[in-house]
Amino acid sequence: MATEIKGIIAAMVTSMNEDESLNEAEIRHQVNRQIAAGVDAVFCLGTNGEFYIQSEEEKLEVIRIVVDEVKGRVPVYAGTGCPGTKATIALSLKAKEIGVDVLSIISPYFAAISQKEIYEHYKAIAEAVDLPIVMYNMPARTGNNIDPATAAELAKIPNIAGIKDSSGNWDNLKGYIDATRGMDFSVLSGNDSLILPALKEGGVGGITAVANIYPETMVAIYRRFLAGDMAGAEEAQNSIAPIRACFKFGNPNTVTKKATNLTGNPVGPCRAPFNYLSDEAVEAIKKTLAEDAAKGMK
Repeated sequence: MATEIKGIIAAMVTSMNEDESLNEAEIRHQVNRQIAAGVDAVFCLGTNGEFYIQSEEEKLEVIRIVVDEVKGRVPVYAGTGCPGTKATIALSLKAKEIGVDVLSIISPYFAAISQKEIYEHYKAIAEAVDLPIVMYNMPARTGNNIDPATAAELAKIPNIAGIKDSSGNWDNLKGYIDATRGMDFSVLSGNDSLILPALKEGGVGGITAVANIYPETMVAIYRRFLAGDMAGAEEAQNSIAPIRACFKFGNPNTVTKKATNLTGNPVGPCRAPFNYLSDEAVEAIKKTLAEDAAKGMK
């Protein structure tokens, strides 16, 4: 497993036309925008990529476009998690054939699941697909949490390379770091506000939605940390608080896409029904972006 799981990984939105069809040209443009900003990897078909509302055919097309446009310049992560084990294996094998470098696999969702079942799910996928796997924990959306002890057991499987925690629960994220300390296993923050705290405790980076809006700022958090510039890293980390505060106005994916559009990047709408923002929300986002622009954020 040659790909090192680390750094700032852009959780890319899936660019769409106004009719909600895939916008290939803009997907390609956003890949190049992220790479130019210095991200360590790009990630398609995560939550911000609206994996939950795309057909398998569309998912495979997105993966093909991203892999083709990246051309090996940075690793490509792709979300291939499905509720069932067999479906996840099937989609993961197709993603591997296209040429992705890392699989991001969300935990089984909707139905309640035990920790043993979570373990067996990921173990079966790892045995079937010879690619690094980053588990994806997002209990607010899936209804299921991957416990730190379960993550530590799964970390013993060679190609289960890491976990992204989007719980927003610091104790859970820190639990992953503590439970796998000393192992060949990467812990990534899926909550943009916790990237620097995670790095300080032994995490290796973040899979970030805000990179769609401010890719250079997100890269700065990581690079300044590596350089030992803690004050600079804190400044970059704290600077994203205002835009993250706008997430309260609706589906964070919709807020992210709206803000990205307003920065001059026409990534289009989220798919219905997850596409509404009030006039108050749009004005708050515009005000925040204007204030951020005055600070030179990009």
